Amino acid sequence: MSSAVLSACTARLLGVFSSKQKTRVQATVDFFAGLLILFSLWWLGVFLATLDPATQGFRDFGPIPAFELLPELFKDGLAQSAIVSSMYRLGSGLLLAILIGVPIGIMVGLYKRFREISNSPFQLLRMISPLSWEPIAIIVFITWDSAIIFLITMAAIWPIAFSTAAGLSKVDPAWFKVARNLGAKPWQLITQIVIPAITFDVLTGIRLALGIAWIVLVPAEFLGVTEGLGYSVQDAREGLEYDYLMAVILIIGAVGYVLDSAAMYLIKRTSWHRGDR
Repeated sequence: MSSAVLSACTARLLGVFSSKQKTRVQATVDFFAGLLILFSLWWLGVFLATLDPATQGFRDFGPIPAFELLPELFKDGLAQSAIVSSMYRLGSGLLLAILIGVPIGIMVGLYKRFREISNSPFQLLRMISPLSWEPIAIIVFITWDSAIIFLITMAAIWPIAFSTAAGLSKVDPAWFKVARNLGAKPWQLITQIVIPAITFDVLTGIRLALGIAWIVLVPAEFLGVTEGLGYSVQDAREGLEYDYLMAVILIIGAVGYVLDSAAMYLIKRTSWHRGDR
């Protein structure tokens, strides 16, 4: 009897393992198939555009010249230097947005009166394009890096704040009443109820903020800096180096994809919403 039970359990485990393997293989196939389709359309578009002799100079916009140049950019250290500079600005701006946005979101979610008063100004600020603050940032901040970090912060703060508030709106008010009746201190309410309840929403907000900040970063680096991915795009454009331009765009897309995947991984691993996503 025990042997039969063991055999059944083993078969079931093997079945689950096989299913997971199939899922991973399918995901890998889908990943590369999607990229193949994208790069094929890219190549086809450039090929059709360069059939006209007047536009044959755009041949360097194609994927093959960009991929051929990538190893050289990494060998010379240009790609690494640009990525490090951009990541420093992105990380600094995102950190400031988290430090400001999460407390704002908690205040909005916990206190009705604060939510009612702050709704109109916060919504107004949220709808202002982050790059609209550029002239003010240039005047106020001493260094270009500080100005860019400010623009990234303005881009990232609102998704984090509103996601945090949305997470708190899902919390049953009875939890706070029970905790207070049991003698919980304010800091215990924050650490034992609020933070665990909003973790998923905060991380989701950070993921959204990361995407917006990454998009804002490139045009923000058109300012007076001499390093960074945005600067590299501008440098390639001014030098009419189209293969260099497309190679940098590939790097921007790849790094952004990795950052988004890392954020998604954190959501899955650290959130109590653990379902299969």
